[in-house]
Amino acid sequence: LVPGAIGMRGAIFGALGSRLGTAIHMGTFRPSRRLDSTVGQNLAAALLLSLISSIVLAVLAKAVAVAFGVDALISITDFLVISVVGALLASVFVAGITLAVAGLSVRRGWDLDNVASPIVTAAGDVVTLPGLWLATFLVGVHWVTPTVGAACVIAGVVSLGYTLRSRAPILRRVVLESLPVLVVAGAISVIAGVAVQARLTDLLEYKALLIMLPPFLEDAGALGGILASRLSTRLHLGLIEPSLLPGRTVAADIILVYLFAVPVFVLVGISSDVVATLGHYSSPGSLEMIQVALLGGLLATSAAVLVAFYGAAGTYRFSLDPDNHGTAIVTSTVDLLGAFAFILALAVLGLG
Repeated sequence: LVPGAIGMRGAIFGALGSRLGTAIHMGTFRPSRRLDSTVGQNLAAALLLSLISSIVLAVLAKAVAVAFGVDALISITDFLVISVVGALLASVFVAGITLAVAGLSVRRGWDLDNVASPIVTAAGDVVTLPGLWLATFLVGVHWVTPTVGAACVIAGVVSLGYTLRSRAPILRRVVLESLPVLVVAGAISVIAGVAVQARLTDLLEYKALLIMLPPFLEDAGALGGILASRLSTRLHLGLIEPSLLPGRTVAADIILVYLFAVPVFVLVGISSDVVATLGHYSSPGSLEMIQVALLGGLLATSAAVLVAFYGAAGTYRFSLDPDNHGTAIVTSTVDLLGAFAFILALAVLGLG
């Protein structure tokens, strides 16, 4: 459940940041608390998606756990309570961060496409785990757990019904376009959790590697999210056309992503090793940590670049909004492919 829950926050609110970035570039962004405004409809859509997708994620986590024979299974009701309550606690905070960054970008003249994805995904990583942990206190409580679980399902059904009948065009389109891809994204992220758990014994030999894994996946997803957001805005503005191969403008963006990736993953390796040293956790060594982060990071970045480019181009060709799909597809795919890239780097370097 954990990789899926973390990935879902980044997917939903990274897409919100991408849509707001496009609105800023197109001149339709206006700070407003009204539900019928561009910001209000986008925010409402993100919160509704958080509720509905967390229910789907709980079911997927239970199904995948059973299918793969994961030990110490908990009930579907427990999964629902942890997933939904934890998601809502985290979503309120991440939504506030997203709107704050958008407002600050307008005032400072920043390009929201460049700053939203890394900040939002990092915020999602930071608050999702505490949110899930707080939600566990509602599990195993007589009458409380089944009541909260039932309330979550009812709220999800009501939210979906409200969306289907809503006359708010942006809200309705965002939810209906985003929900199918979020379901697929959730399934991919849950399977990524199984992939990591399968190698947990190897990772536990050096706990520094476990410390590295969350920022490793977050940064790979953030780099892909930046590219996806920039491509979405350029497609909406008519600056590029969807094509089989990237043109000169897109190629420049891709090169920038790789140039960012090198120092980012070197710092991930160094910082993870420093944290492990301060916490007296086992580590394969500073140089080895940097090598794992850099090799795995470049592999994960390559996957993110391919998914971001073809995801944006493909959705735009089918008259769908790439803002609703690009970030979600990237973050979920990087959860899975990034986990495999991390494990592959360990194998190549003889650490796993």
